Amino acid sequence: MMSILHSHCHALASPLLCRYLDIGLYLAPSLLLALLIRFLSGRHPFFFVFALAGTLCHELAHFGMGLLTAAQPRSFSIVPRRVGQGWELGSVTLRSVRWYNAAPVALAPFLILALPFAVAAWRTHPGWTFQWVDVLLAFLVAPQFLACWPSLIDWKIAVRSWPYIPVFAGLFLLLRQFRPEWLELAHWLPV
Repeated sequence: MMSILHSHCHALASPLLCRYLDIGLYLAPSLLLALLIRFLSGRHPFFFVFALAGTLCHELAHFGMGLLTAAQPRSFSIVPRRVGQGWELGSVTLRSVRWYNAAPVALAPFLILALPFAVAAWRTHPGWTFQWVDVLLAFLVAPQFLACWPSLIDWKIAVRSWPYIPVFAGLFLLLRQFRPEWLELAHWLPV
């Protein structure tokens, strides 16, 4: 089955997409499970249990990046609490959020995406055969897809790093002008 998919893949999609087809297929059940957990957790508090691993990783990402960027983390919690109409699943308090560390600390949960992809690469590397451990891994990986997205408060904090925008825009324009081959992987960019 996998060889049939791979043989027809190049006719339908880009070589980059075909190269990682196994990883995408491996992660599809976890992604669907994440959507189901998201849907059910809004209806019953019991499903917060499934989100606990993701919440732990989300808050650890903030805390770890806070340590690395001198934001001085002061408290860490993954105890859910009622806030207004919804729930706060966890929090990290930082003492020194400045323009240079606000975005890295607030957007650190994006780094969580590395975990599901690392698991998928490990499980599909020599070739993929389904085993029962993959069911357990799907349940462990699914919450990471929910936890990788920064909260609304995280996005508001990240805006404090607006000085990075002109710096990265300038670097991009310089690369585009003098080293367009470095941008070659991003085929969607006008070079």
